[in-house]
Amino acid sequence: MGVDLPLIWFVIIVFAIMMYVVMDGFDLGIGMLFPLVKNSRDRDVMMNTVAPVWDGNETWLVFGGAALFGAFPLAYAVILDALAIPLTLMLFGLIFRGVAFEFRFKATPEKQHIWDKAFIWGSLLATFSQGVVLGAFIDGIPVVGRRYAGGAFDWLTPFSLFCGFGLVVAYALLGCTWLVMKTGGSLQKVMHDLTTPLLLTLLAVLVIVSIWTPMAHPAIAHRWFSLPNLLLFLPVPILVIIVSGGIIRGVKRNAHHSPFLLTLALVFLGYSGLSISIWPNLIPPAISLWQAAAPPQSLGFMLVGALFIIPIILVYTFWSYYVFRGKVTHDRGYH
Repeated sequence: MGVDLPLIWFVIIVFAIMMYVVMDGFDLGIGMLFPLVKNSRDRDVMMNTVAPVWDGNETWLVFGGAALFGAFPLAYAVILDALAIPLTLMLFGLIFRGVAFEFRFKATPEKQHIWDKAFIWGSLLATFSQGVVLGAFIDGIPVVGRRYAGGAFDWLTPFSLFCGFGLVVAYALLGCTWLVMKTGGSLQKVMHDLTTPLLLTLLAVLVIVSIWTPMAHPAIAHRWFSLPNLLLFLPVPILVIIVSGGIIRGVKRNAHHSPFLLTLALVFLGYSGLSISIWPNLIPPAISLWQAAAPPQSLGFMLVGALFIIPIILVYTFWSYYVFRGKVTHDRGYH
């Protein structure tokens, strides 16, 4: 039996996207939480919690996009054609957010509000656009003769817009629990108070999406609710309930680390549910990962490079988080 190179590359890309969602999600969430914090010094602390690591987090987005281009060129071409507008808006949002990081601390107090707004709106636009892309991807992309067969605005549906809202809530919860872990005092108290409402809103979104998706897509309904799949996949919603209860208990006992770690678990469970729904299609509803894959020679050649570069990315990512692992305060920065 030969090595299934398309499956290996699928796992690599899924891992890269998951790392991006987890690691860039909380700093996008911090940007969207900015309007709820008016004190300039508290906003400085919020940005300082992610300033040493935010640009490294986006390495995973670049790596995932490059891997998709090389390993699954059909999927890359079709997805970029179908979702060009929301993906472009996402890039604009990321640019505004990145520029705000660099310029906010150099601006005079009178001009700082400009970069605060750039940080807020850039984070919101990037997150909402990612959610819209996710919703449009779940809805499916029509392909005829290895070409995108839809229109420029087929992605603009009520479901995709709702997914955009849902991802805004998910990233805001990630940012909120990150600040619970990384800050103290009144700022941490504000974030503690926000965690439960954000969690309950996210759970409501997950319930609606979990009902909406199988109703709109019979194949997904069959995947989840036919036997024995129903029994095999039942642990996912059960774990969502257990993890959510753990977050609420952590907030009640004023825990610092567990709300963020459990929120990561909640995001992973949502990601797992998505993977179950679309497997094995790389372009839903009908193009599988094997049909979209590049020739085996190309996949094997790229895999050699990936096995070299992925450990390097993991090592410097772990090291940067280890070095800046402490709490952030107004007067001393990290300690």
